[in-house]
Amino acid sequence: MLAEVWYVLLAGMLAVYVILDGFDLGAGMLHLFVAKTNAERNVVLRSIGPVWDGNEVWLLAAGGTMILAFPMLYARAFSGFYLPLMIVLWFLVFRALGIELRHHVDHPLWRQFWDVAFSLSSLLLTIFFGAALGNVVRGVAMNDAGVFFAPLWTNFRVDPEPGILDWYTLIVALNATIAVAMHGAAWIGWRATGDVQRRCGALLWPLWTATLALTAVTTVATYFVQPQMGHNLQSTLGWWLAPGLAVAGLMGLRVFARREQRRAAFVSSCAFLVGMLGSAAAAIFPFVLPARDATQGLTIAQAATEPYGLQVALYWWVPGVLLAIAYFTFNYRNLPKRLSATDSELH
Repeated sequence: MLAEVWYVLLAGMLAVYVILDGFDLGAGMLHLFVAKTNAERNVVLRSIGPVWDGNEVWLLAAGGTMILAFPMLYARAFSGFYLPLMIVLWFLVFRALGIELRHHVDHPLWRQFWDVAFSLSSLLLTIFFGAALGNVVRGVAMNDAGVFFAPLWTNFRVDPEPGILDWYTLIVALNATIAVAMHGAAWIGWRATGDVQRRCGALLWPLWTATLALTAVTTVATYFVQPQMGHNLQSTLGWWLAPGLAVAGLMGLRVFARREQRRAAFVSSCAFLVGMLGSAAAAIFPFVLPARDATQGLTIAQAATEPYGLQVALYWWVPGVLLAIAYFTFNYRNLPKRLSATDSELH
């Protein structure tokens, strides 16, 4: 039972990361499109400036939780996905450099270079995160020894030994990228004013439509690629809670955005992302790392540390996370209410 609790906690921490760093990544992808002048681009950067690096803490915390509760998952996944993890690390570095270095030299060419680096690294980072999620849901080519190595691509088919990129993981990556861009548009539309807010509002509708279509395609594709999904959905009505939350969040985003209730629209976008991550976790349960051959997949029970360790870890994990939540609550409550291109502050 404790192993299942930790499975939910790990999925929850990843969902928090996707919500918080998701609007950072979305703002980065839209940076060059919704902000035309240097003052407007400062608005986008200031909307995430006080929080973007803190948001990444949840990714580190999720990794620590994985090591703590599911050490075998950490060992197998990080060794098998070594190549994409190194690529993700470089994208994280360039995104941070794009944010931090653009203000160090007052020259248009310098700022333009780092603006492109910020936007491009945010886009590629989201694509790789989406492809990684697709790999986990689809399953990897695990052998009898529990070892796998995923090349970047093979023939783009979902074969018994697929690469990181195939038709399914590309669909998931595209879905994740459009959804995160929509999330970023909802965030900037809430935090900014003027032309930046107007352009985000104009982008929100095509992004919403594309997200709706891609989510439907991804759901159907997942049903055929991961048989465990159909089994879980048929076993109990409880597995429908996460998909229901995703649908409610997506519909709520459209309703609130049309009413120009921008804060509620952003919260609805958060609900959609949580529902989608919860649906992915529900689709592969009781596996933490499915395999193309279902008999070789790594289950929660196999990956979890011993029950005593899980119990003691929970005593430390709960107060630590509550402290982090208190800090983030304080930080977000003290953000500027609205940001304008006429403001003189740069960060």
